[in-house]
Amino acid sequence: MDIGGRIAVVTGAGGGIGGAIVRALLDKGAQAVVATDVRLDAVEAMAAALHGDAGHGGAGGGRVFPRKLDVTDEKATKALVDEIEDTLGPVDLFFANAGVSGGGGPEQPDDVWTLQWNVNLMAHVHASRALLPGWLARGEGHLITTASMAGILTTLGDGVYAATKHAAVGFAEWMAITYGDRGIRVSCICPGAVDTDMLRGGAGGDAGRATAAIGGGEVLDADEAAARIVAAVEEDRFLILTHPDMQTLMTRKADDTDRWIRGMKRLWARTQELLAD
Repeated sequence: MDIGGRIAVVTGAGGGIGGAIVRALLDKGAQAVVATDVRLDAVEAMAAALHGDAGHGGAGGGRVFPRKLDVTDEKATKALVDEIEDTLGPVDLFFANAGVSGGGGPEQPDDVWTLQWNVNLMAHVHASRALLPGWLARGEGHLITTASMAGILTTLGDGVYAATKHAAVGFAEWMAITYGDRGIRVSCICPGAVDTDMLRGGAGGDAGRATAAIGGGEVLDADEAAARIVAAVEEDRFLILTHPDMQTLMTRKADDTDRWIRGMKRLWARTQELLAD
């Protein structure tokens, strides 16, 4: 899909990959980008900063529209889509990017599991319900969900995140297969180590430690990751990896899962040592 002249929505746009995707879409000539976050002040600040940024075409002056959105609220998601279509026009691309992590496994209380389930998966379902009727009627639309390499490999130390991100990958695959012949494009972003607050938060603020646990290549700047993501969206690719080396890890897991698990156990032991230092 050519992004030039299109209307896009980005959730979780208050910073990190989401904010960088907003900037990348503007660079590609998007007509309007609705930047949403549960923190309205964050997206308002971003829009204000972009207002006078010549490098992004003075984007805030009419091309970035900050909105508050709790992605776990299905009614709010539907209301936002309706508002956009009434005021700006049909939504062409929807980046379901918002995500949360927490750490831990089955010992975590239900509210931790429920929050991550609702943000990391059900938000994608809510967006699909709101968008599909219009997209099917028009015969086009592009849903781009942010999962994680945790959804293909795993997340050391965070079983809740790994489980919900696996579900996100599965849902995206199902959507791509089911609606692909009806003009609906689906992409699933699986980032590796991207320098964001979420990445640093899992390693005491040290991005280097975090990427040592994730593997697959260097820590990417968020804007570089977003540029790769948006280029892949234009190419209509389903699986979008920010780090090409992640393909090798996926292949190793598929070729010999038992060996891969043994290797991950060793990596987990080393990671615990690193985090203890």
